[in-house]
Amino acid sequence: MLAGQSYSTAAESAASLAVARRHRVALLHSIQAFARALAAPAGDPGWRPRVSTRLLGLRGAFAEHIVLTEGPDGLYAELLDHAPRLAHGVHVLVREHAAVATAMSALQRQVDQPGPSVEELRACSSDLLRELSRHRQRGADLVYEAYETDIGGET
Repeated sequence: MLAGQSYSTAAESAASLAVARRHRVALLHSIQAFARALAAPAGDPGWRPRVSTRLLGLRGAFAEHIVLTEGPDGLYAELLDHAPRLAHGVHVLVREHAAVATAMSALQRQVDQPGPSVEELRACSSDLLRELSRHRQRGADLVYEAYETDIGGET
C-alpha cells in the first residue's frame, strides 16, 4: 500500500494491476503470434495472409491496451493519482501509443498489398516489434517505480 492510501484504494490498485497483468500477457501472446507468422517460411503461399491476420490481431490487442491504460479509469490515471511525479513518463507512453498504432496501420496496408517484398515487410515488422518491446519495458518500469519506489524504507 502506498503512503497515504486507504485500504479500499489499495484494493482497487491491486485489482487494476491484476487486470493490467492479464492484459499484458494477452498482448504479449499477440506479439508472439505475429512474430511467429513473420518467421515462417515466406515461400508458403499462406505466409502473407497469416502475417496479415496476426497483425490484425495484434492491432486489436494494442487498441485494447490503449483503452485499458489511457481510459479515464485506466492504469495511467491511477498512476498519476498515486505518483504525479511520473507524469512525464505517462505522457511519453501515451505519445508512443499513437506512434505505434500509426506504424501498425501503415504496416497493415503494406502487408495487404502485393507490392512490398518479404524482406521489406520483415524489416518494417522488426522495427515495430522492437518498438513494442521498448514500450512494454518502459511501461513496466513506470509501474514498478510507482508502486515500489513510493514504499520507501519498508523493505
